[in-house]
Amino acid sequence: MSFIPGHPVTAVVQRIEIHKLRDGDNLILGFSIGGGIDQDPSQNPFSEDKTDKGIYVTRVSKGGPAEVAGLRMGDKIMQVNGWDMTMVTHDQARKKLTKKNEDVVRLLVTRKSLENAVRQSMMQH
Repeated sequence: MSFIPGHPVTAVVQRIEIHKLRDGDNLILGFSIGGGIDQDPSQNPFSEDKTDKGIYVTRVSKGGPAEVAGLRMGDKIMQVNGWDMTMVTHDQARKKLTKKNEDVVRLLVTRKSLENAVRQSMMQH
């Protein structure tokens, strides 16, 4: 994602739809998150910009719903079911992802490999 002060933020995004796995009363997504506006962004191993307070995928369970849907470790979560996730606390992000009445979570994510692929294709034309 490129950011120049005073200019719109540009990001290449991918839609990912995760069907939660029901385990008794629990709904399992199969991934963990890190980051948030209340966290120290310098501790984020996935961001090149050490001021980025976004929500990142820090772990994906092998064979779990998130992996099956195509989510990858290091993905930055931009939206959850239409809710903006670029300026939320870690706890707000967790609550949006784990709502009990939602069996499906629709994410908009961005990842470095997507951005690099688009940048390379633009340079070839």
